[in-house]
Amino acid sequence: MILRTWARDLALGARFAVTGGRSGRLRTLLTATGVGFGVALLLVAASFPNMLFQREVRESVRAVDGSQEVTAPRADTFLHLGRTTVYRDDVISGLLLRPEGDAPPLPPGAPAFPRSGEMLVSPALGKLLDSPEGALLKERLPYKTVGTIGPAGLIGPAELRYVAHVDFLTTDNFDGRGTRYGWSVPAEPMNAFLILLVVVACVVLLLPVLVFVATAVRFGGEQRDRRLAALRLIGADTAMTRRIAAGESLASALLGLLVGLGLFAVARQFAGVFTIWDVNAYPGDVVPMGPLAALVLGIVPVASVVVTLFALRGVAIEPLGVVRTSTPRRRRLWWRLLLLAAGAAFLVPLVGEVEMNETSIDTVGVVAGTTLALIGLTTLLPWLVEAGVKRLHAGPVAWQLAVRRLQLSSGTAARAVSGIVVAATGAIALQMLFQAMESDFTQASGEDTSRAQIAVGTDARNAGEARGVIDRIARTDGVSAVIGTVESRVWRPGPLKGGEEFAPMTSLRVGDCASLREYATLPSCTDGDVFVFLAHGAQGNPGDSFVARVARPGATVALRDPHPHPDGPQPPKGAPLPQWRIPATARIVDSRPDPTGMYQYGVLATPSAIGGLPLDEPDAQAMVRLDPAVPDAAEHVRNTAYAVDPTSWVRTLKDLERDAAFSSVRTGILVGSTLTMLLVAASLLVTTLEQLRDRKRLLSSLVAFGTRRSTLSWSVLWQTAVPILLGLALSVVGGLGLGVLLLKMGGQRVEDWWGFVPVVGIGLGLIAAVTLLSMPLLWRLMRADGLRTE
Repeated sequence: MILRTWARDLALGARFAVTGGRSGRLRTLLTATGVGFGVALLLVAASFPNMLFQREVRESVRAVDGSQEVTAPRADTFLHLGRTTVYRDDVISGLLLRPEGDAPPLPPGAPAFPRSGEMLVSPALGKLLDSPEGALLKERLPYKTVGTIGPAGLIGPAELRYVAHVDFLTTDNFDGRGTRYGWSVPAEPMNAFLILLVVVACVVLLLPVLVFVATAVRFGGEQRDRRLAALRLIGADTAMTRRIAAGESLASALLGLLVGLGLFAVARQFAGVFTIWDVNAYPGDVVPMGPLAALVLGIVPVASVVVTLFALRGVAIEPLGVVRTSTPRRRRLWWRLLLLAAGAAFLVPLVGEVEMNETSIDTVGVVAGTTLALIGLTTLLPWLVEAGVKRLHAGPVAWQLAVRRLQLSSGTAARAVSGIVVAATGAIALQMLFQAMESDFTQASGEDTSRAQIAVGTDARNAGEARGVIDRIARTDGVSAVIGTVESRVWRPGPLKGGEEFAPMTSLRVGDCASLREYATLPSCTDGDVFVFLAHGAQGNPGDSFVARVARPGATVALRDPHPHPDGPQPPKGAPLPQWRIPATARIVDSRPDPTGMYQYGVLATPSAIGGLPLDEPDAQAMVRLDPAVPDAAEHVRNTAYAVDPTSWVRTLKDLERDAAFSSVRTGILVGSTLTMLLVAASLLVTTLEQLRDRKRLLSSLVAFGTRRSTLSWSVLWQTAVPILLGLALSVVGGLGLGVLLLKMGGQRVEDWWGFVPVVGIGLGLIAAVTLLSMPLLWRLMRADGLRTE
């Protein structure tokens, strides 16, 4: 009987929601739109784990299987070499292949195996190469494009990737020999700090969405209350009217679910079109996790009924009117502080319990404590707004109109801003966590970008060819200076001594004096000089140094390994061992860190000191200083390096290095934060528009009595600004407190107390944006036809 009564009243309320005239339908549409935005974002959040998982699956599927070692060529084997390059801050991945037989397996996503000199490209890379912006990149990839890589070979539709068939791959310059694709590497577990960051981020990003949904189902509350009074007049009791009101909210929420599903279905089709913080996905990968999707679809209609009944608990609905228009009952503070205390009760015992070397945390305690703290701050806002606007009186007409409106219905304004409070509080706490953790996950690389910005290395057949490579890089457009050396090795000649399995060896670097000074502190240098430089300095007893076992002034060294490994390359039979005598005038000097931050050691020689001696497998090493006045200087250097040798390596020097897991978590949180702030802006705008429509008659009356439209426009601004400013002040205090508590869990300290300034700036920007977007509707509602009634 009770269920039948509830079903009847809820159905009646649902009927009112869709047949209540133009105003009722518009209100239902606004509510459904608000709920739809929230549902769509929740479904996107529920899809994020699957998106990341599918990216990992795609990466493992296209990787060459390295679990099986193949030592000899077969019909199905191929040599492979991975190449990654950077083009104007965009990372481009490549795979170079050379089949060793007539039946090589097709790379994932490839329609056919490209012929020699041909390549397959991803759609995004093909579009870039065909555009004027890709002209420099086209020089770097001198292969003919003959096809497109399909989704099976890409981790995302916007990925820049190519697969090329080349003939220059050998067992000397390859990554390996393969027979098939597809293998995976177990992921390392994240440490406790990153887990804490992820857990807090999930709460911070999803709670504003739930607050928005709870706010959306209360749209049009004042008009609904007047209609409920009419129901009381025709005989409905109080309980029935509340169930009917819940039925209206339920209908709007169910319609919102449909809107949300539609928005989600449309949004997932554009998943590959938009790239947020380098993340995009195929539409088929944007699939919500089943339990999370069921929770979202189930909690929204239930929340609509519960929130409506909760909102009407203090409203006296009588046949002659609703008592909402009288002075509201003073809000209680104690239970709001109790929520904050409950949150602290969960979090305080965890102080000092999170350690870097652990891989788990008390997830339930962190989630419960953070959620209760954020909800407590949200419930504290209506009390703060009510207490604050009570003391506001004198001022311009626009100010007085706004203040009086807030004094009469501060709860509506506070609910509109509650999403901002949650989002801003969480953002401040996350910002403090990021700043404190960055020192643990970001460390100085030791590289000196003031001395060089790009490092290049390539193999050469002889010293002359290596010097030619360095000269060609130096002549490249945009290069202001080059630290260039030819690197080889020298060995101690003679038989092996007791206990030795190989001849002692050290490095030999040949370059001009300017380049050699970047590796060691030289007292003076002219062409023909030779130096022995030690990594630990000359004061470190050179007699015991590893370098001194091979190279010392006056010593003779071998320019080729006198005892090569049996499985390695062998010198021609009967060929004499080339040797070189280090001049007795060679000086022992201290090593200094090169631009890459490394302390090198061995022998430094100027070109004329070596002459035409045959160096063993020399490498051309160049560290390049770029001219900032030349556009795309770095791209020109990369093009030169790949034109000299497609297997050469090019590395951009950086002052800082970030942990990969930390960077991945940071990217995910930035994506979620962006979407959450967009939802908060949409929430505030929809709420403001609904409030304006609810006051259509009042606005028209004020204009009819001579109130200037600019005055009403300013009043709308103040009505939005005052609650947001109070909410931001509450967010700053709450966010700093929550951030300090979370930092104390891991024994961290606050790095910057002013990290809340950008968040406050975003909040102030929301005020301006919402006000500007609501102006067209405000001016239309101030027309005289707003006085028309039926």
